[in-house]
Amino acid sequence: MKIYVANTGVGNLYSLLTALRKLGCEVLVSLSQRDINEADGVILPGVGSFDSALKRLEKVKQKLIEKVTSGTPLLGICLGYQLLFEASEEGSSKGLSIFKGRVIKLPSTVKVPHIGWNTLENIKPSPITEGIKNGSYVYFVHSYYPQPTEQITIAETYYGVWFPSIAGKNSIFGVQFHPERSGQVGLRILSNFLKVVKR
Repeated sequence: MKIYVANTGVGNLYSLLTALRKLGCEVLVSLSQRDINEADGVILPGVGSFDSALKRLEKVKQKLIEKVTSGTPLLGICLGYQLLFEASEEGSSKGLSIFKGRVIKLPSTVKVPHIGWNTLENIKPSPITEGIKNGSYVYFVHSYYPQPTEQITIAETYYGVWFPSIAGKNSIFGVQFHPERSGQVGLRILSNFLKVVKR
């Protein structure tokens, strides 16, 4: 099984690639349209800024959108999840617009960025959260969060506000936390995504 990881040029991919290889995947890390064509699943990783990541993705953006809207499973992680929306308060670029809604800054009533462990409150069943108990802890590092305008929230987390920490529709999913840094719960989420890819 080939998983394409978009090389957005930001953040440390090492722990994500280690986790995926541990789960038995061949991983293609690039910004190549050919690699996207060959992939069985796509992961948009992310740490960094909305505009800089979109600039890096410019030459594969159209191919990525075609690939996932035609049914190839996609997982957006942290910034990669935010890129799936239409716009962000963090930048002026237009997002991938796969999900409807925009990304906004966490409230000033809490310490920003939100760094550390927090819980998932399940909202509706999904293949991505199979076997994940309500109240499971995952690891966050972010200053912004998505505000969907469609019913795609799978799990929520509270940090000054309730925000959708997992969202998805069809075989496209996004998580605001870092599964590759979230121990067994995170590995289970990555493994669940790979099960969706295999179907």
